[in-house]
Order: sequence, then C-alpha cells, then structure tokens
Amino acid sequence: MKHTIFLLLFFSIKMLTVAQTASDSSYSKEIQLWDQQRVLRLKSETGWLNLAGLIWLKEGTNTFGTEASNDLRFPVGKGAAKMGSIVLLKNQLTLIASDNSITVNGKPWQSGPAFSDHDTAQPTLFAYKSLRWFIIKRGNRYAIRLRDFESDAIKNFIAIPRFPIDVSWNIEATFELPAHPDSLLVTDVIGLTTATPIGGILHFIRDGKKYDLIATLEEDDKLFIVFADKTSGETTYGGGRFLYTNLPKKGASTVMLDFNKAYNPPCAFTHFATCPLPVAANRLDLAITAGEQFLESH
Repeated sequence: MKHTIFLLLFFSIKMLTVAQTASDSSYSKEIQLWDQQRVLRLKSETGWLNLAGLIWLKEGTNTFGTEASNDLRFPVGKGAAKMGSIVLLKNQLTLIASDNSITVNGKPWQSGPAFSDHDTAQPTLFAYKSLRWFIIKRGNRYAIRLRDFESDAIKNFIAIPRFPIDVSWNIEATFELPAHPDSLLVTDVIGLTTATPIGGILHFIRDGKKYDLIATLEEDDKLFIVFADKTSGETTYGGGRFLYTNLPKKGASTVMLDFNKAYNPPCAFTHFATCPLPVAANRLDLAITAGEQFLESH
C-alpha cells in the first residue's frame, strides 16, 4: 500500500513538473515572438530606426534642402541643394516645392497645406527618393520629422539585448481607479510638460514588498506605464522603459504587469524622438531584471 501511494505521489509530481515545463516553454516562445515583432516594428517604415532628423520650424519662411544655407538642412547626398520651403504663419503651414521631385501619395506636390490638427494620426507624408517627412506638433511648436528608408541604423541593426526570460516577472497587480478623474503631468526629453489622463494606479508585490505605478490611459483603452528602476542607467536605458497592459476585464480588479515585455523608448535608438520621462511616483526602488536592456552601441 505504501509502495502504491509512493508511486502515485511520484507520478503526480512528475506530471506537474512536465506541465510546468510545457507552460514555461510556451511562455518563452510567446516572449521570443514578441521580441521578433518588436524588431520588425523598429525596422518598419513607421519604426524609429529610420529617423534622420527632428527639425524645428520658426515663424515665417523656412527653406529646406541639403545646402548649408537652408534654414532646415537635410542630409547631404539625400536630396537637392534647394528643395523648397515651409511657411509657418499663425499655426498655418504651407509647403512649397521647388520642383516636381517631391511627392505625396505618388503624385507631384507643388504647394498646399502641410499640416492639420485634425490629421495628426495620419499626417501628410512627403517623399523624395529615400526620404520621407511630415510635420509634428509639440505644445505650440512645430517640427519636421524626417525619415531615411536607407538609414545606416536599419542596415546595421541586429537585435535588442534583454534579460533572460523569467516568468516570475509576469506579475498580477491590483488595479485602482483614482478617487476622481485626474491628470498626470508628464515631462518629455525636450522639457515639454503635458497633462495626461490617469488610467489607474497599479499595486504589485515583489519579494514581499509593495510597489505602486501610475498608468495613463491610451486611446485604445490600453494602460501605458513609463517607469524607471534601480537598473536604469546601469543595465537598462537611463530615461526609463515603457510597458503596456490591458484595462481589467469587466468585474475584475487585477491586471498583469509582464515586465518581460518592458521595452526601451524611442530615445534609446535615436536622438530625433521626444520621449516622455518617468514621473517621480514611477521611479521604483527595485531592480527589475526583466525586459529589454540597453547598450550605448545602439
């Protein structure tokens, strides 16, 4: 009888071990696929690796081209000496092309409105050989965001270093709505501060200690977290990392914080981005040894 009980216990433990191993393997594959998709997004036409410039506009006429005399200088060898001008007058922007080489949607562009507050999700995209650019607005300022589809950063990019995948960093957190609708003042790397709606406060426990993170709410009902921790500036990017999670399902009060999916902001890959910085409340006294790491060689 004792022998039978021992065998049953042995096989039960073995089956649990096999099931756990299969679960861990499935989770590792999930994170590996997430990594692959992340790299593909970085290298895509809308990714961050092809950024070649963030050029701020002044009120009045802004000439652009590759010649040094232009107000806005494009990369040498990537365009004509004089390509045109952008006129900024009282928040109205007009792009005037010098010839028919600049196109929009494959058609030559001569002159017309270059930016609208109503079209920020799909701005007018100008093209010239390997270059693409559009206008962005930050506060009351406007800039050209310039892309180069033949960027060396894309050609030389291999992979993003990361910590070993560790399922223990996929942590269940308690979700709490703020007592009343509130906003978080978020400052970015260029010093601009923006009031952003708070989506919730997330409480989680690691090694017996409680930690809190404030999440903002994205348009697609995702919770977005910008955080820093004790690895920031050491093995991870000094400006913090990003993390997304879903809002709790109806009737639920918890969300999952999968720090294996914590990733570097665009500013870790380019000087031409305007990334938000972690607020004081999201600077954790904890070493989160999960997710993406950072090397200066990027």
